[in-house]
Amino acid sequence: MREFQTLTSIEEVQSFKEIQGLSFLYISRTNCSVCHALLPQIKEVMSDFPEIKKGYVNADDVEEIAGFLSIFTVPVLILFIDGKEYLREARFVPIEQFTEKLSKIYRSYLE
Repeated sequence: MREFQTLTSIEEVQSFKEIQGLSFLYISRTNCSVCHALLPQIKEVMSDFPEIKKGYVNADDVEEIAGFLSIFTVPVLILFIDGKEYLREARFVPIEQFTEKLSKIYRSYLE
């Protein structure tokens, strides 16, 4: 499985989301129990999508991320295609539904 790249500035996030193709951001906070419980499940799901570049942002370290991406809670999962947001899930994310949505987008993109 390709690991998540840790992004530590708004400039890195901007560059990452503008990548051509598929890119995915997982945004969390240090003291968020939901974030820490969800991340291993998301890593497992994302291992089935090797063409997606994966990034991780700790909102405690990059405080401007909230305004930059209009984030009001964590965790937030965002999928970008060619720099445009295509899928966003936040807080309590049903893994099966998220996987189904991601699979449809992924298959459509690769066709």
